[in-house]
Amino acid sequence: MNRPTNALSAPDAAKTSAVPRVVIVGCGFGGLEAARVLSKAPVEIVVIDRTNHHLFQPLLYQVATAGLSAPAIAGPIRHILRGEIARGNLTVLMGEVMSIDSATNCVVLDGGEHVLYDHLIVASGATHSYFGRDEWAKYAPGLKTLGDAFTIRRRVLTAFEQAEREMDPSKREPWLTFAVVGAGPTGVEMAGTLAEIAQTTLRAEFRRIDSRRARIILLEGAPRVLGAFPEDLSQRAKEQLEGLGAEVLLGAKVTNITAFGIHYDTTEPDAHGVSQTHSHFLPSRTVVWAAGVAASPLGRSLAKSTGCALDRAGRVIVEPNLTVPNHPNIYVVGDLASAKSHLDPKNPTVVPGVSPGAKQMGRKAAKNIMRQLRGLDAKAFRYLDYGSLATIGKRAAIAVVDVPFTAIKFKFSGFPAWLFWLFVHVYFLIGFRNRMVVFMDWAWAYFTSQRHARVFPDPHALEPNAVIVHIDPPSPPPSA
Repeated sequence: MNRPTNALSAPDAAKTSAVPRVVIVGCGFGGLEAARVLSKAPVEIVVIDRTNHHLFQPLLYQVATAGLSAPAIAGPIRHILRGEIARGNLTVLMGEVMSIDSATNCVVLDGGEHVLYDHLIVASGATHSYFGRDEWAKYAPGLKTLGDAFTIRRRVLTAFEQAEREMDPSKREPWLTFAVVGAGPTGVEMAGTLAEIAQTTLRAEFRRIDSRRARIILLEGAPRVLGAFPEDLSQRAKEQLEGLGAEVLLGAKVTNITAFGIHYDTTEPDAHGVSQTHSHFLPSRTVVWAAGVAASPLGRSLAKSTGCALDRAGRVIVEPNLTVPNHPNIYVVGDLASAKSHLDPKNPTVVPGVSPGAKQMGRKAAKNIMRQLRGLDAKAFRYLDYGSLATIGKRAAIAVVDVPFTAIKFKFSGFPAWLFWLFVHVYFLIGFRNRMVVFMDWAWAYFTSQRHARVFPDPHALEPNAVIVHIDPPSPPPSA
């Protein structure tokens, strides 16, 4: 392929023009696995990520709640891929991909550089969805990045500090009310951990307030928590949350979020059995959003460039082999892909948006590219579902474990599920050091109920809006 002189070359177009170039956008679970598989192939690889680190997202809530420090669940991309880089065919670029041009086979970076490709793997992940109410974001941060985790940690710990300063009990209560919107795995894990912080970690560290009087409220619009789990495990999770001191509000549909709290509606039958909608206001200074996920904006760029279809969440509807329709050299994997598993070709099933799915898609896309380079057809994706896990708090979790290629399924909850959850998450962490650090931190927290990562930057050095909203807000009228 002839490469124009204004195209960014990695590292040298003249030396590598005869070698197929594979560009991987995003170094999350899918992108990382793809890079590792392709590193042994006769290709030139360019990995592009907007950050310098790979993040183990399943434990991100632990950073947000001061249970783990950031380096324990994240690692520099260059360090993780140092062995692959040493082979001489992998280049890592830190930059944000702004658009994808399928007509010229290039991606455009934030500085205007063009990176050409022969094959492209887009693994740019997902972001928050506020269902058209993006103005809620500044009051209710979601949890997708380390920056999000630091913001939530600061707001949670600052709320207790503000409550200690507040002398008026009526004004203190909103600071001690923590709301989590959305009862999927992230919301349940966040609510359970916040309850533990209030009940155990901070209980003897304040003089004016009793942290155990803090309210942790989980709001969910559906009729049960963890809707993807079996109903009996969902009920156990709710009971375990309430046992930790959290309140669970089901059928609560959020209508507005402000600096002072959450407006939500519930529907209940009246004395005649007729459904009536009731509006409520929950005063709260600290809200965490765990209710909606939207695909990366690169999905729209791909749709504009290739004409591919997107689903309601903005994910790219891919072919069975994970390629974009009519573009066999473009693969989409991970949370950006609306993909189906063809384990049973006659009955394809939707691939869930979880890390094992992203890893398996990344590996399949890489192997399919290697097949194409040998003149073979790309194969359909087959997802092996090993089950689902969610932790509620110390010694409490639920688990569904599938044994591949059999009809055997295990369902369990409580302490055994919690131990299994610990083992799985430590095992899949990147790097021996991270595994040891996380194991020791969790062991310390188990026996002492302490969280060592309870530090955050000076709030007054942060963005002005955060200071106004969470440090020294004006007092609203009661009806605000």
